[in-house]
Amino acid sequence: MIYVDADACPVKPEILKVAERHGMDVTFVANSGLRPSRDPRVTNVIVSAGFDAADDWIAERSTEGDVVITADVPLAGRCVASGALVTGPTGRVFDKTNIGMATAMRDLGQHLRETGESKGYNAAFSPRDRSAFLETLDRLCRRAKILSEHSTAQRSNP
Repeated sequence: MIYVDADACPVKPEILKVAERHGMDVTFVANSGLRPSRDPRVTNVIVSAGFDAADDWIAERSTEGDVVITADVPLAGRCVASGALVTGPTGRVFDKTNIGMATAMRDLGQHLRETGESKGYNAAFSPRDRSAFLETLDRLCRRAKILSEHSTAQRSNP
């Protein structure tokens, strides 16, 4: 399963392309409207407009071997803790080896913005980011399928 933090996600078409190639289901989760899909493997979930409602929905459901796509570092941390494979829309992978540093950098950036030391501008999303994302998502989907096959084999051979 691929879970997508879909509010302001710039790579939705790429996600659908890679998911179709790997035969994986996709769930887009957002606080506002999403474009309907005729694809039976695509589900749209609209959550309340409450703070972090989409994040909570994804974090409560993602498990080992799921793929999660989010630019939200706290959500990435929660999903990494549950064993999910996590990437941002630029292809940045979040895992147990780097989520602590990513969280610290996010907190530092937030502090600098709050104190006026930084304007907090994000770089524009580039074609290079899109390419890196496609490569990373493809790799994570292959890994998720291997994890799924391994856990299925373990359940059938106790």
